[in-house]
Amino acid sequence: MEKEYWPSRTSFVFAAIGSAIGLGNVWRFPYICFKYGGGAFLIPFLVALFTAGIPLMILEMGIGHKMGASAPMAFAGTGRRKEWLGWMAVGVGFIIVTYYGVIMSWCVNYLGFSFNLSWGTDAQSFFHNEFLNRTTNFKDIFSISPKILLGLAISWTLIILCIWKGAKTVGKVVYFTVPLPWICLVIFVIRGVSLPGAEAGIAYYLTPNFEALKDSAVWLAAYTQVFFSLSIGFGVMIAYASFLPKRSDIVNNAFIISLANCGTSFLGGFAVFGALGYYANQTGVDVKEVLGSSQAVGFGLAFIAYPSIISTLGKAAVFFGVIFFIMLLTLAIDSAFSLVEAVAAAFMDKYNAKRLKVNFSVAIVGCILALTFTTRAGYYWVDIVDHFMNSFGLAIVGLLECLVIGYFYGTRILRDYVNSKSEFAIGRWWDVMIMFVTPAVLGISVALEIKDRIFSSYEGYPRWAEFTAGWAIVIALPIIAFLLMRSKGRRTV
Repeated sequence: MEKEYWPSRTSFVFAAIGSAIGLGNVWRFPYICFKYGGGAFLIPFLVALFTAGIPLMILEMGIGHKMGASAPMAFAGTGRRKEWLGWMAVGVGFIIVTYYGVIMSWCVNYLGFSFNLSWGTDAQSFFHNEFLNRTTNFKDIFSISPKILLGLAISWTLIILCIWKGAKTVGKVVYFTVPLPWICLVIFVIRGVSLPGAEAGIAYYLTPNFEALKDSAVWLAAYTQVFFSLSIGFGVMIAYASFLPKRSDIVNNAFIISLANCGTSFLGGFAVFGALGYYANQTGVDVKEVLGSSQAVGFGLAFIAYPSIISTLGKAAVFFGVIFFIMLLTLAIDSAFSLVEAVAAAFMDKYNAKRLKVNFSVAIVGCILALTFTTRAGYYWVDIVDHFMNSFGLAIVGLLECLVIGYFYGTRILRDYVNSKSEFAIGRWWDVMIMFVTPAVLGISVALEIKDRIFSSYEGYPRWAEFTAGWAIVIALPIIAFLLMRSKGRRTV
């Protein structure tokens, strides 16, 4: 099989940035920032970026480039019986893309709704009751929504088309899908900060509450946000870096991608908080009440709070509604096809499988597994799987990556390699981050999350549902990874 390479450095950087920048930059970062001290949160956020985010980005890009392989075979090259860690990483990514496709389906539907503002004056009721037709029965998993299923089919069609020929196709697609959401975001920032009352929302966003820095939860939240927003732990950056020519800069690219991602999160905060300040002004409530309500959390910010704000923009409402959901869809698709590409590259690398066959197999299995998420109970199942994959799946993969490179393979070996390929060198500080700081933070984060889940179920959901969509998947992933490692393929270590 002929080795694939990126058409240019720019196409690689765009693809990696597109993978890193996703829906979480638009709805998760602003809310987490508000929840944990506003402007003061930016301090631990930046600390986390330079002590965990960038070091792990260098680690994944370095190992992918050095081994010239996808995540499983790259880790197989670090030592005997390490291949399973790469399979676990792409496994986490595959589980995430199964429900990510459904969220893309929501975006596809809402793009259509935005042309006539179908959500009306009560966006919350429309989202939960009319669109999702939510039930309180977790076992109601056979009532598939035709419009969500159709949106899912459209989403997966777009994903497969984007990676049809691997790096060659992705390298062209990202020239459209990466700049477009940035342009849309800039439009929203300009509009958001110019709205009446926007200054109140921005003040909440930027005014520091230094007392919050004394809370350990603030620091853990910062590390979690940085780690998850950079697409680390999926095997994506390892696969993408393996498509780089041998004479490619690693350190510079890692810094560019990481800073672009986090800069987008920061910029997006102005659009969100400016618009929420305007909404507070229009409805006569305090900004704190708007941000503290359940509709401003997670999916609600994108599909409830923002549509409510858009409806108040008069003649410009349709324009901003269409722009907003085009932005969400393009943000989502870059992240989604990068996750699929990481899975496809792994199977192609080990089993010499044909790209077309692997792409369609991943799409079919992904759609079948996603059917539960398209039902009346789908919202709850998406929420549980998302929480466990982020809180446990990615965190555990990141922790194990640090331990494997730090204590078995050798940070100095990888540091010397990336320095030999880069315009400026990283020092021993990187070794310290990988061997001590990052694994300590991730280990504490996982331990605290386990403690929370022991004493209470996530969001008060039934324990059986939490186990089925959470713990069972977390336990199954390493088992499946070990089985894949032991299977016979074209390349084995």
